[in-house]
Amino acid sequence: MRYIVRLLEVVLLLVLVAVTVQNSAIVEFKLFFGHAFQAPLILFLLIFFVAGAAIGLLSTFSYYLRVRRELSQLKKELRTRPAGRVDADPSDALAD
Repeated sequence: MRYIVRLLEVVLLLVLVAVTVQNSAIVEFKLFFGHAFQAPLILFLLIFFVAGAAIGLLSTFSYYLRVRRELSQLKKELRTRPAGRVDADPSDALAD
C-alpha cells in the first residue's frame, strides 16, 4: 500500500510539473489606474491558489474558535450545575 501511495505522489508531481511547463508563458495582470504586472501564468495561479487557501483557513479558524468558546461555556455551565439534578434528555422521547 505504501508503494502505491508513493507512486501516486510521483505521478501527481509529474502532472504538476507538466502543467507548470505548459503555463510558463508571460501574461499581464492589469489592476486599476493603469498598474500592470507581468509574470508567468503559473506564478499568478499559485498566488491566487495560496490566497484562496489562506482565506478558507481563516474562515474555518473563526468557526473553530466560536465552537470552542461555546464548548467552554457549556462546560462551565455543567460544572456550576448542582450534582443531584438530572434533566430529562430530549432524545428519550425518540426512543419510545
